[in-house]
Amino acid sequence: MRRVSIIGSGGAGKSTLAKRIAERTGLPVVHLDARYWRAGWVETPADEWRGAVEAMIAEPAWVMDGNYGGTLDVRLAASDTVVFLDLPRVVCVWRIVSRAVRYRGRTRPDMAAGCNEQVTWEFVRWVWGYPRTRRPGVLRRLAALPPTTRVVVLRSQRAVDAWLATLTSGRR
Repeated sequence: MRRVSIIGSGGAGKSTLAKRIAERTGLPVVHLDARYWRAGWVETPADEWRGAVEAMIAEPAWVMDGNYGGTLDVRLAASDTVVFLDLPRVVCVWRIVSRAVRYRGRTRPDMAAGCNEQVTWEFVRWVWGYPRTRRPGVLRRLAALPPTTRVVVLRSQRAVDAWLATLTSGRR
């Protein structure tokens, strides 16, 4: 396991899981949110973003968390392991609201500088609708991956913790 992509709804725990995998394996973490957003929540232009992602996935080892559908194809193709956090939407909404309270007026550690935590109704609706609008497409993409790509679907925090416990401890 050298190139790990973590995908899932907002609030599913992608960044937290990336950090925990890195702690156990020594793999470097790439938080896509921190690379995509610029201060003041300014998006990176699509053509520039794709080039940046292609450079990131060219590295020999990483744990990369984030969705960004426009580059999901190249990230999945470069991954030897894909973890899909398929947690219940009520858990995800609770987590994004809790995160907003915890980091109110501040930038969280896995986000770009100058992007203070915020929760908009649009984002809450996106997270709530994820199982209906995004999940089917994600499952189709995962099913199309070659058998050499390990796909791990985790549906609860208990499953996440149990899977993490199976990882080799220490740095490689």
